[in-house]
Amino acid sequence: MIAIIKYNAGNVQSVRNALNRLGIKNIITDNVNEIKNADKVILPGVGEASSAMAYLKSKGLDVVIKNLTQPFLGICLGMQLLCESTEEGNTTCLGIFNTRVKKFPPKDKVPHMGWNSLNNQSSLLLKGIEDDSDVYYVHGFYAELCENTSAKTDYISPFSAILEKDNFFAVQFHPEKSAKIGEQILKNFIDL
Repeated sequence: MIAIIKYNAGNVQSVRNALNRLGIKNIITDNVNEIKNADKVILPGVGEASSAMAYLKSKGLDVVIKNLTQPFLGICLGMQLLCESTEEGNTTCLGIFNTRVKKFPPKDKVPHMGWNSLNNQSSLLLKGIEDDSDVYYVHGFYAELCENTSAKTDYISPFSAILEKDNFFAVQFHPEKSAKIGEQILKNFIDL
């Protein structure tokens, strides 16, 4: 059973639909015991960091997440919340990954929206996926490169596309919207 954490962020149902297409049993929950007892956990999200962190804290999920030992996947906002902090609302995050989330500088095309390639990949999530494969992004903030970066993407400057540390994995892009490549990434997570 995969627990998809509910924390009043968007995109939860899209992730559930992707898992359902793969035939993977899942539940959307903010229940501490259901999350602790799940085989794997996903923190998806489209939304705003400070309100998302406030919800996680109100349910005690900030502490629970840090202590999980099963494979854990953060997606988009879920990835950013696993970092030390974000410039979005000057928010202190969970601190799983030793990096900060910054706002893209003002440019003609911000937020970063659309298809872009994964480079220098060494991620377990990318097993069987060729370097420079395209995935789908929608974000105005990004995680800086760090020792936990296992794949990067270049948009205005290079940023962490995937972060990995112990049982924690995180992707800035949306695998549930990234066609066959995204489906393979979800399968690879399920197979961990």
